Amino acid sequence: MSEITVRALTEDEWETYRTLRLEALRESPDAFVADYDTEAAEPEDFWRARMARSVRLVAEAEGAQVGVVSIGSVSEDKGETAGQLFGLWVNPQWRGRSIAANLVRQGARIAEDKGLSQLYYWVGSDNGRAVAFASSFGFRPTDDRRPMRVSGGDGAPEEEIALVLALGEDRG
Repeated sequence: MSEITVRALTEDEWETYRTLRLEALRESPDAFVADYDTEAAEPEDFWRARMARSVRLVAEAEGAQVGVVSIGSVSEDKGETAGQLFGLWVNPQWRGRSIAANLVRQGARIAEDKGLSQLYYWVGSDNGRAVAFASSFGFRPTDDRRPMRVSGGDGAPEEEIALVLALGEDRG
């Protein structure tokens, strides 16, 4: 099996993030709120500002960038020690090879290092595979639901799930 590395992108690597994000929007349009054409038209300053707002993680294997996820803030009503995991995507050729798991684990470590105690994630309620995947990490449903905002119509509802981070635990 190939070695998988996960690292945070710097603001100057905005083009790497842009490439991965656009690939995700093209390949899985129903999984994201945004659409490819809108984001593809955005200028450099849009992407740089986006990089500054959240931590963008990239997974690399065999010299290729094969997945991405973001760690950012949530609404103030969740509290100062809550963060959000979002934009998780893995290249279809690499699915089922622990890429997503490595991205989520590293995202949780970064959230813990920032002093966060909870990590929220929205998942489509009709996406059993994604719900099971997130549950395997300890994400559990909250009471929050929202309609999935996909381009071109209504999607299945999304449910918010939350992970209580193990603060102070040896993450060896």
